[in-house]
Amino acid sequence: MTLERNILLAFLAGAALLPFAVTDQYILHLAIMALFYAVLASSLNLVVGYVGEFSLGHTAFLGTGAYTAALLSTQAGMPMWVTIPLAGLVSAVFGFAIGAITLRLQGPYFVIVTLSFAEVLRIVANNWIAVTNGPMGLAGVGQNLFGDVAVTDKAGFFLIVLAIAAVALYLSYRFVYSNAGRAAVAVRENRYVAQSIGVDPFGTAMQAFVLGAFLAGLAGGFYAHYISFVGPEVFRFAFMATMIIMVLLGGKGTLIGPLAGAVIVTVLEEYLREVQELRLTLFGLIVMAIVLFLPNGLMGFIAQRREQQAAKPTLNAAKERTV
Repeated sequence: MTLERNILLAFLAGAALLPFAVTDQYILHLAIMALFYAVLASSLNLVVGYVGEFSLGHTAFLGTGAYTAALLSTQAGMPMWVTIPLAGLVSAVFGFAIGAITLRLQGPYFVIVTLSFAEVLRIVANNWIAVTNGPMGLAGVGQNLFGDVAVTDKAGFFLIVLAIAAVALYLSYRFVYSNAGRAAVAVRENRYVAQSIGVDPFGTAMQAFVLGAFLAGLAGGFYAHYISFVGPEVFRFAFMATMIIMVLLGGKGTLIGPLAGAVIVTVLEEYLREVQELRLTLFGLIVMAIVLFLPNGLMGFIAQRREQQAAKPTLNAAKERTV
């Protein structure tokens, strides 16, 4: 608990220095996207890693947040400090509504229904032209932070997404180490045993689901302002696939794992940008390798190695006593 918290604090403190030490706009863009994906991966990890249900519809909350921020900006002229929190709240409401239906399901039924909700929202965004402007999307999303104070450079956007990432990690940390988080792990390990000791699986999963939706909505709201455009493609499965890879690679059920996975995959995606036709194939191979050789992800592997190293002195002492 303490080690994980200290690593997260050290990461955030180090990241805060980046825009003052680096002026290369390309590197800052990569850092912005890494933190954006870190928020998304952390939000998905609450459901996949702690509750143990594999949601494929998380783009529903990303897209809802993005469209909420875009509409509030383009139609009402609201600044980012208002639109991004509201994007999170609207996504949380959607999360509660969707969770009320899907969280009563388990396994493949849960997977299929969550994916269906995301696809339904994509179709709505593509066809509700009066509100979403259909396939043309919403352009000209404002980049004002407060009133007429606009964010004009990558360093400013980096600090904003860093603040959002800090909020996401803090809320995730508080949830994981709360009674609700411990109850979620109990449900993940064995739903029926958890029920027998008084844990409400549905209520516990709902808390994680709504919090995950809120965080994904924050990320979506930021994304809308950062690229100044939102279209139906924000609901596309490519975002979902990227989130899944990040969570699995870094290590589901850990706070640091999604963060590490987001950084690694973001950098890897940039290197593979010139070979788009091979990108999905390579990512598919990465997922296969993770499942076969690192089922607990990088953080799980590191934790296992640390436990083995810590156990060595005890084993050696036991051997000496038997000699």
